[in-house]
Amino acid sequence: MTGTTTLTVSGLLAAVLVLIANLRPWWKGNREMKLLVPFGRGFGAAACAAACPGGILGWTHTHAAPVANRAGARASDAATGTSSASGLTTGQLVGLGATGAGVVIVVAFLTVVAYKEAGTKDRRRIIGGVFVGSVLTLTAGVTGALFWLPSALNGIGDAVVAAVQSSGLL
Repeated sequence: MTGTTTLTVSGLLAAVLVLIANLRPWWKGNREMKLLVPFGRGFGAAACAAACPGGILGWTHTHAAPVANRAGARASDAATGTSSASGLTTGQLVGLGATGAGVVIVVAFLTVVAYKEAGTKDRRRIIGGVFVGSVLTLTAGVTGALFWLPSALNGIGDAVVAAVQSSGLL
């Protein structure tokens, strides 16, 4: 994942604000899990994209930091008059193989299909999930918590290939 820009406290602020905006209706409502599904779809797709070392998904992931940094800096400067441009420790998901890449593409495709079928509010929640997921997976803490994701994607892809090649499963 070349070209990763360092996320700042301002960028983290932007992601937290979007996260709060997406969690608030769930918290104030009946706390039904179905309200979190669109956001979770977007977050999951972004986490899978974070495992991509390049391509359009990897490029999109690496360019989430500058967008978040600018948005958070504007909010912070306007609201408090204080700059919060200090950098955070970055992290990176590594180890995605060819079979795992296929799984990532399927996840991205399913997210796009869900976006197209969704209503306006759910579309915003999916986009919010993608944004928050892309930004948070640039941090060392969230990346460390998701260290298992590339190997899980590779494992799923390997299982699909083994099933298609009929290597003892059928």
